[in-house]
Amino acid sequence: MKFEMDAMIREASGKGVARKLRQKGRVPAVLYGQGECVLMSLDPDAVTEIIKSHVGSTALITLTVDGAKKKTRTAMLRDYQADPVTGQLLHADLFEVSMDKPIRLKVPTVVIGGMPAGVKEGGVLHHVLREVHVECLPSAIPDRFEVDASPLIIGQGLHVKDLTAPPGVRILDGPDQPVLSVAAPMSDAKLEALLTSQAVVEEGKEPEVIAKGKVVEGEEGAAAPAAGEKAAPAVEAKAGAKPEAAAAKGGEKKEAKEEKKK
Repeated sequence: MKFEMDAMIREASGKGVARKLRQKGRVPAVLYGQGECVLMSLDPDAVTEIIKSHVGSTALITLTVDGAKKKTRTAMLRDYQADPVTGQLLHADLFEVSMDKPIRLKVPTVVIGGMPAGVKEGGVLHHVLREVHVECLPSAIPDRFEVDASPLIIGQGLHVKDLTAPPGVRILDGPDQPVLSVAAPMSDAKLEALLTSQAVVEEGKEPEVIAKGKVVEGEEGAAAPAAGEKAAPAVEAKAGAKPEAAAAKGGEKKEAKEEKKK
């Protein structure tokens, strides 16, 4: 599809200049390609019309440029910026093309033919490839590729090789790449089994260790007592004393306490 648009050359750039242009009802834009970069301003309503059209990415724009040596240029909308809150168009990027040189671009695929037969049987339609890479002259750019999905049953699909390219258009994607497919619905039993298997995996995981036991100071390899348990009383012994002597000394202290009680 072709569009016509008037453009005006602008000399200055920057945020201040762009703000003033928008206040005057224009939108700043840049035209790239053919070895140059041209600053210009456009009518925001004309750009918005192209964006909202179903062929925005493939539309050819005939620019009538006021204030330029080359009055007429052919371009395509390459990118644009809009305010995320208000939706106001802030900036547009155009790419100039030569009518006698092939270009590469993406062309959308559109499903036609109504509800597929497999979907009526309970299947699910998957639109796998929404854009197709092509190479052609600007004058041969197709608006879209129409894909008839109505005869598809469950388990069937369409591939790139099933698309019909117009004369002069070469499809660059692999021929076996799927475009559409109708898949069988997932049964309740299969869904329940899937959810159950996931739950089993979650339950089978090892519990997370929140805190590790500390080693008792002075006793290498001994673990600290668990929470809620009292530590066993440690028997003090002087350096070089034998364990039997320490135990005997402990027994003498116990007998002395019992004598005092009597």
